[in-house]
This record gives sequence, structure tokens and C-alpha cells, in this order.
Amino acid sequence: MSITVRIIDGALGNQASVLPPAAQFGAAIVFDGVVRADEGGRTIRALAYEVYEPMASNMLTELGREMLAKHGLVAIMVEHSRGEVPVGQRSFRLTVYAFHRAEALAAVGEFIDRMKRDVPIWKTALTDAPTAS
Repeated sequence: MSITVRIIDGALGNQASVLPPAAQFGAAIVFDGVVRADEGGRTIRALAYEVYEPMASNMLTELGREMLAKHGLVAIMVEHSRGEVPVGQRSFRLTVYAFHRAEALAAVGEFIDRMKRDVPIWKTALTDAPTAS
């Protein structure tokens, strides 16, 4: 069982990393959080993420440990952006490896809900500066 946590400056890449050898798991779920153009009814150009380190990494690691134990996972990898991430780019990736899909699916939903509620990562919507007429 392993947990990997990465806080990355800017947008995440398009490819998820594979951690354990494929023979060790029966389900691999990758959830990518993508910055959408609408935030709270406003059109935005990007989100800016502020991360309180090292507390955020420690809390993500502990949350990962809890998910491994509760759901019987093989491994979990968490990647989250810090700084500005433009619309259409990935700002969060959760990869869960489990013996069966039911455990993996349950862990993904629970992890994301708890992360959003408890981990000190905040986002600010960035809009284009108003133009003078």
C-alpha cells in the first residue's frame, strides 16, 4: 500500500502516473479536476490556488491513509495545483488503485468531499480585467 502526494506549481500534465504493477490491482480510477469557464455564474479565465504547506500535504497524506485502510485500497496518488491554472487545464488529480471497482469508486467520492471540506487549499476565480470604454 502506498500514498503519493504532490503539490505542483501551475496546471497538471495530461498524463496520470501509474504507481503499482498492474498485477496488484483490479481497478484503477483517475479523477481529473478541470478548471471550467464558469465559476459561481461568472465567466473566468483561470483559478488561483493557495496552498498552506506543509499542512496541506500532511493532511492529504493522512486522508490517503484513512482511505487505504477504510476501503482496502492498493495505492492512492494525489496531485494538486498551486498558483494559477487557466480554464480547460487540470488542477487536481486523484488516482486510486484497488482490488475491485466498488472500493475504488467509494474512495474517490469520499476523498474529494473530505479534501474540499478539510484541507487548507483555497481557490480564487480570476476574471479578465475590465476594459475602459
